[in-house]
Amino acid sequence: MIRKILLAVSGTGHTEEMLNALIDLPCIAQAQVTVLHVVTPQASAQEMVAKQAEGVEILKNALAKIHLCRNGDTTGCLKPEQVTTMLREGDPKDVVPRVADELDVDLLIMGSRGLGRLRAILENSVSQYVFQLASRPMLLVKDDTYVERIQRILVAYDGSPAAKQTLELAMFLLQDLKGGELVLADINPRLEGVTLEELAQRPEASPILAEAIQKIRQRGLKYRCVVREGNPGVQICQIAQEVGADLVMLGSPDRRPTIARSLVDLDRLLGNSVSDYVRVHADAPVLLVRSPAST
Repeated sequence: MIRKILLAVSGTGHTEEMLNALIDLPCIAQAQVTVLHVVTPQASAQEMVAKQAEGVEILKNALAKIHLCRNGDTTGCLKPEQVTTMLREGDPKDVVPRVADELDVDLLIMGSRGLGRLRAILENSVSQYVFQLASRPMLLVKDDTYVERIQRILVAYDGSPAAKQTLELAMFLLQDLKGGELVLADINPRLEGVTLEELAQRPEASPILAEAIQKIRQRGLKYRCVVREGNPGVQICQIAQEVGADLVMLGSPDRRPTIARSLVDLDRLLGNSVSDYVRVHADAPVLLVRSPAST
């Protein structure tokens, strides 16, 4: 379920458009949305006052872009009382995940320049740091991504706990959506005695896919399966482009023990994970679902 959404805005990018695309989904109709802007500390009090004023204007402009119900509208919009704004001071890399935890949100939406690996670190990418520190599902929208109405969701699925959690969220997003479709992508399937071609024709031959397909059918959702071999990140991005995915979803398991949750995940920070590759290279918005590691 998605009952609380945190939308982090910076005055650039397409995060408000992404929220509007989500608002069109029946399951999001009752969600509470907090629009957050973080003002970074300034050298002087005068500069800080100017930055705060700029932040207020950014929040005002963000609200103007969000589809709010007016003139009797009831669909594809949020009631004004469902949306609140928040202005905080500090380092966005720290403040955004902290606010997400404070509000106990179900989804965090952020913009991203799509920087990869060391460039993101050298250029002090906020989304890159938040991505590997956040403990909640995070929807990243690159600045050069055109946000489409959500109809087709691609889920990278390997049967892992993170993948199962991702599938559940995808099915939730698609419930009651007319014309919606779920695409399961299984990269490098672990199955003996069945060729890739046979599995592509009969995905139920894979116990992993069969379990997922059964759940999808129980929800009455339209679906299809795509099975590939190769580099997982590359293949997921290619499949997303081929099927015209409006949203790419994949699990991003947290490998850090509980005592180290406040520390960075070096694989993500350096861009060595599949989820980081997809975050940077996918043409569609990417929703990363965190699955906590055991303590």
